[in-house]
Amino acid sequence: MSGQPNLLIIMSDEQAPMYSSVHGHPLVQTPNMERLAALGTTFDNACCNSPLCMPSRMSFMTGRYVHHQDTWDNACPLRVDALTWAHLLRSVGYEVALSGKQHFCGPDRLHGFQQQLARDLHADLAHPVFDWSEGVIPARQPWGALAEAGPGRSTEIEVDDLAQQRALDWLRNPARQAQPWALNVSFIAPHFPFIVPQRFWDMYPLDRIDMPVIPPGHLESLHPVYQRLRTMFGFVDFDEELVRRARAGYYGLITYLDEKIGQLLDALEASGQMENTVVIHFSDHGEMNGEHGMWRKSNFYEASVRVPLQIAWPGQLPAGQRLPQVVSLVDVVATMLEFAGVEPPVSLDGDSLVGLLQRRDADWKDEAFAEYCGHGVTAPMAMLRRGRYKFNFSLGDPPELYDLEDDPGEFRNLAGRAEHAQVEAELRSDLLSHWDPHEIETRVRRSQQERMLLESLPDSAWRGATNRPFAPPEWRN
Repeated sequence: MSGQPNLLIIMSDEQAPMYSSVHGHPLVQTPNMERLAALGTTFDNACCNSPLCMPSRMSFMTGRYVHHQDTWDNACPLRVDALTWAHLLRSVGYEVALSGKQHFCGPDRLHGFQQQLARDLHADLAHPVFDWSEGVIPARQPWGALAEAGPGRSTEIEVDDLAQQRALDWLRNPARQAQPWALNVSFIAPHFPFIVPQRFWDMYPLDRIDMPVIPPGHLESLHPVYQRLRTMFGFVDFDEELVRRARAGYYGLITYLDEKIGQLLDALEASGQMENTVVIHFSDHGEMNGEHGMWRKSNFYEASVRVPLQIAWPGQLPAGQRLPQVVSLVDVVATMLEFAGVEPPVSLDGDSLVGLLQRRDADWKDEAFAEYCGHGVTAPMAMLRRGRYKFNFSLGDPPELYDLEDDPGEFRNLAGRAEHAQVEAELRSDLLSHWDPHEIETRVRRSQQERMLLESLPDSAWRGATNRPFAPPEWRN
């Protein structure tokens, strides 16, 4: 590798990798993810570092875990003085732009980017501060996203179309030849609402839609933290037709997003920039899609915490490569900085994937850490995935341990079993060695109380952090 390559970062929202043809789904059509797979490397076990939009995205922007920067939930902005990879790339001569969602909820809507080409819809939305001291408040009605699923156009589609067009125009501009650049094109799709243009809806007839795999009695025996999540979010036992419609809409949005990936690749090829551009595609977190009786994210099941991750640099990195090692999004940040030749002045929580991509890193750590301190729970949660095993910790609840090779559906909790005691003890010890749930609980609760006080003041600058007053309980994202 030589010089400073361009970086095209394609970021989706709420995209679980198992719902794609490149990861073996028999129905979901993702030809451009397959195209990226042929051009570069597809990671089969990539994880986000927090299964919620803002915490995950702020962790990605800084390359640091959520508890190292206190971005706990969707109403917790990144500090204006936080150093991001956008700042670091600019420091070595990159032009850095954002088109679409990065969920910068707060007074700084750029955090190092030189310009926002389109609109960050979710940063414009107001997010309530949830108070853990109130416990889990049951939803007043079933979650409404299933009932609205269907063909059509939404504000989210309009915003994504704009982000795409502005990104394509930016890439095609001859000015891109003047200096190395990094463009973060970030879409809302396939995040709910499950409303998708008609031609994508028509690709997924309801009678062909697969249903979630839920064994008899499974919902009644769910771990307590998932029972609480179902209660707060209103995840009832939805009618089969509603489930099929929601999954059809989700699949349509994935193919809609996939088409945009192809258009961006076409623009690189047409402008002669493909061979000098690293293309990175991933999502901020997944979508439960009805599995385990849940939708949305906010937990550590595979459909929620695993994300697609593809990295391609034609002519410089191996093509058509599949990697089984466990990685996470903070590793992607370290990778981007190595590509650009940046030596970060602060410690990052990730490790560069370049050696792994080049097939010369035989000692890869093979692990990922994630945490959740948002709504739907009342205490900190964390996950440590290492190789085939996943250990989940929820303060005040029994632990979970899953063997993802023998039990990919995560139906058998192995925690407490003698034959897995050593694995459980090692993972628990390693997780708690750098993550103190009691100390984090204190920090989260203090943050909630401070933000609620600020929210209560009619002339508070905190309200000015969003473009309208805070949303009522019937919030959408």
